[in-house]
Amino acid sequence: MNQAQPTATWRNVKSPTPMIAQYLEVKEGQQNALLFYRMGDFYEMFFEDAEIGANVLGITLTKRGKSDGDDIPMCGVPVHAVDGYLARLIKAGHRVALCEQVEDPATQKQRGGKGPLKRAVVRVFTPGTLTEDELLSPRQHNYLAAIGRSGETMAVAWADMSTGDFMVKEIPEAGLETLIAQLDPSELVVPNNFARPDWLDAAAVCLSEQSPALFDSTSGRQTLESFYQVGSLDGFGDFSRAMLSAAGALLCYLETTQIGNMPPLSRLQTIVDAAHMEIDPATRRSLELTRTLAGESRGSLLHAIDRTVTAAGGRLLTERLAAPLGNAESIIDRHELVAWFLQHMDMCEQIRVKMVGLSDMERIMARLSMGHGGPRDLSGLANGLASASEIVVIATNVRALADPPQLRALFDAIMVPAPLADELGPALADDLPLLARDGGLVRRGYDLALDEIRDLRDESRRLIAALQQRYSAETNVASLKIKHNNVLGYHIDVRASHAEKLMQAEEFIHRQTTAQTVRFTTTELAEMERDMASASERALAKELEIFEQLRSTVLQQAMAITKAAQALAVIDVASASAVLAATTNQCRPDIRTTVDFYIEKGRHPVIESMLDVSTPFIPNDCDLGEDNNLWLLTGPNMAGKSTFLRQNAHIAIMAQAGMYVPAETAVIGIVDRIFSRVGAADDLARGRSTFMVEMIETAAILNLA
Repeated sequence: MNQAQPTATWRNVKSPTPMIAQYLEVKEGQQNALLFYRMGDFYEMFFEDAEIGANVLGITLTKRGKSDGDDIPMCGVPVHAVDGYLARLIKAGHRVALCEQVEDPATQKQRGGKGPLKRAVVRVFTPGTLTEDELLSPRQHNYLAAIGRSGETMAVAWADMSTGDFMVKEIPEAGLETLIAQLDPSELVVPNNFARPDWLDAAAVCLSEQSPALFDSTSGRQTLESFYQVGSLDGFGDFSRAMLSAAGALLCYLETTQIGNMPPLSRLQTIVDAAHMEIDPATRRSLELTRTLAGESRGSLLHAIDRTVTAAGGRLLTERLAAPLGNAESIIDRHELVAWFLQHMDMCEQIRVKMVGLSDMERIMARLSMGHGGPRDLSGLANGLASASEIVVIATNVRALADPPQLRALFDAIMVPAPLADELGPALADDLPLLARDGGLVRRGYDLALDEIRDLRDESRRLIAALQQRYSAETNVASLKIKHNNVLGYHIDVRASHAEKLMQAEEFIHRQTTAQTVRFTTTELAEMERDMASASERALAKELEIFEQLRSTVLQQAMAITKAAQALAVIDVASASAVLAATTNQCRPDIRTTVDFYIEKGRHPVIESMLDVSTPFIPNDCDLGEDNNLWLLTGPNMAGKSTFLRQNAHIAIMAQAGMYVPAETAVIGIVDRIFSRVGAADDLARGRSTFMVEMIETAAILNLA
């Protein structure tokens, strides 16, 4: 889908106010995004942005000031609830530029400035550049992809900012649709002169068109070398010009949206065709791997077999189903890990209990690296690392001589950053604020200097309470209160009927009169307020300093934490596969490099999961080998032809994804491609009947098989 763009009639404004003039200046650089302009506790939109925002968000469209005699449309959303509004706008296909105040009044005064404080765009939110949990699906990757080309060669680079994954693959043009379907990116970056195929216009992906200069392969190499701070990419592998074009364009796009605050992407990894089973888009749809034909999760293969208990594990399982392995040795390694957990089911269940609620450390690291993280992220990381080390202890207690070789590497990866939990835990308070700037994040007793400042601040509060009692007694006004607001600060508040008593006393200084109350201050109260404000500011500054120290400590071990999180995801998927195998009577497939495909008493994993216990699935066999490589299946409607087709395709995909399969026996030679067409429908938009669609898809299978 192409993203909706605001129009540009706002440029015709005449004689704007200083604030609107500043807004228009910032908007000039963000013509393709809705501008969220920070004003106090609100982000405000003006002109066409306001009309679009109010319509999509269902909020009130109001007005502020005039432009050439006409009212300027305006709407706003509160800062504290901005994530929810961002999610809705991004889902609707919009980009959102966040404009913040970038100087304080003191700095403005020093430069002799007048008018509004300086503001600038600090980040552009797009569907493929999100890191916030509130804006993401926890169990799915959020890929940003870019298409590069050099001559007749094409490549696709993709990255998940929330986890740091960064990959690139060279492909023929005919394979582009298949790869995009496998990745299911949220956003696709293409040159604005890109000849888009018909299928891309129909794909559910946000297209971001950029200047062709962004896709230059020479500039792409330089961009990658600069990002990784290396003199040459030779140590990273061999990248074609098309790969450099795609990967370089993706990084350049990130630089424009993240405003210099680049995500910590992992080392660029090259993906080769032989590494994975090819599944074209039509096959993915008909097999309903992650979504049904109706677009729902329930009823898909993923929904039926997913027993993972962590977000990272859920993402890894989705990734494995989308791209099953094509290498027998790697597949067998995954099966060995599942078999090990099956041998130790009591331990497996203990580990899964520990993993429930485990924090998403990959995404936490991305937020902390980009400065978006808060105290709760540090706490989640500390708790996650502590739980992870407990998992290793549980698993180590049952280790035997026949442990899978990769098991030790997984445990080692988890334990490397584990001591960090002992550094973070004692520093963080039990009840943590969302943002570090809110204060109250450091546990009392962790830092003596901070405790002393806090004591001074708290003592000032006690003194103000005592002062209220004294003033009440001296004036004989029992209802006298010392209150605080953002305009007057601390002040003495009395009912209007008692105001005359304080007016006659020299000690009390009149500040404000309202319909019901009269407000005063005193020199003593002003001094106390100054002392308390100073202590509060110093306490907050100290807490922010400690937070940055803790964040820096975490970032020094970013790579180790990411590897630990990935190891935990592997353990989650393997243990979940073991539980699925044990509870649904699955067998370990015999993976071979031959062309054998023998399934004895196979079952459909999705249908079986939906059947009542009293209605068992009737198993059936499938034997496709070198001497028996073609089956022609016939029968009436609802006879089970589609079920049989999907069932055997699902078994092959599950086996090569590294899972056990729903059968009594399964011998599977490596499947390099799967074709399946079930439930074709007409395509009237392109003048194709149902029969025509079926013939075209059959021709595609015959040509590619």
